[in-house]
Amino acid sequence: MNFTWLEDFLALAATGNFSRAAEDRHSSQPAFSRRIRALEEWVGADLFDRSSQPARLTEVGEWFAGVANELITRVERVPGDARRVAEASSVTLRIASTHVLSFTFLPRWLRGLESQTTLGPVQLMSDVLQRCEALMLQGKVQFVLSHAHHKAQGALDAEPYRSARIGEDVLIAVSAPDAQGRPRHALNDPMGTVVSVLTYTEESGLGRIMRAVLDRRLEAFPVQVVFTAHLASVLRTMVLDGRGLAWLPQTLVQEDLDQGRLVAAASSDWNVPLEIRLYRDRELLGRAADAFWKSAAGV
Repeated sequence: MNFTWLEDFLALAATGNFSRAAEDRHSSQPAFSRRIRALEEWVGADLFDRSSQPARLTEVGEWFAGVANELITRVERVPGDARRVAEASSVTLRIASTHVLSFTFLPRWLRGLESQTTLGPVQLMSDVLQRCEALMLQGKVQFVLSHAHHKAQGALDAEPYRSARIGEDVLIAVSAPDAQGRPRHALNDPMGTVVSVLTYTEESGLGRIMRAVLDRRLEAFPVQVVFTAHLASVLRTMVLDGRGLAWLPQTLVQEDLDQGRLVAAASSDWNVPLEIRLYRDRELLGRAADAFWKSAAGV
């Protein structure tokens, strides 16, 4: 029995029309009809009454519809079940983290955890938030580390996912200084000259937060977006080069501020407080992953 026959059977059961079902299955009608007949020969009974239009399920067909659905559902669960069995004994932690936290917050955070508990091997995938979320949704990672803000909810801020606040950060508007140490690009006067702004793309988690928290407020100011990028580190480089101002995480630019390479480009009421959150799936399996979560979340 070919598994494809079950999907053909359910497509025909739904429509009763061979032509339409064959089209839905991206097949020619003769080939589709042959597969339905092959399934009936394997079962040993007619599954459809072809004397009526549309074709109707026979009594055996009604019974087999439940069997087919059950088989398909079971097969679809196999990869996830296999992954859970493997994870139950795995000591490797699979973490997806946004780029900026991967090289600012994550290393020292892991060192702090290692002083409290023994961590096994860590497999880190660093990417923009949108792709980190996709890795979690696909079951390819156990944890996601990212910035968060209550006004910018993402795919992992809903059931069945859980999260814990493990740190904090803040977005600060910064600019390269001029010769007098003042911001070369400053957000001061709504009626002033046009200000060049560097910002994040749609895929960026910080961009999602910026749009949710600041976009409407910025409409009152003469700003012009002159550059966009996925990564805060790229925006930092462009700001250091004097291309404009950008809202960057304090964890990324604190040393630049301390050394005077960057200065605040707006008053502190333009700062955006951030949480650093660790996300996980509700069905977290395996002693290593469970111990990591308990240590990280303080539970």
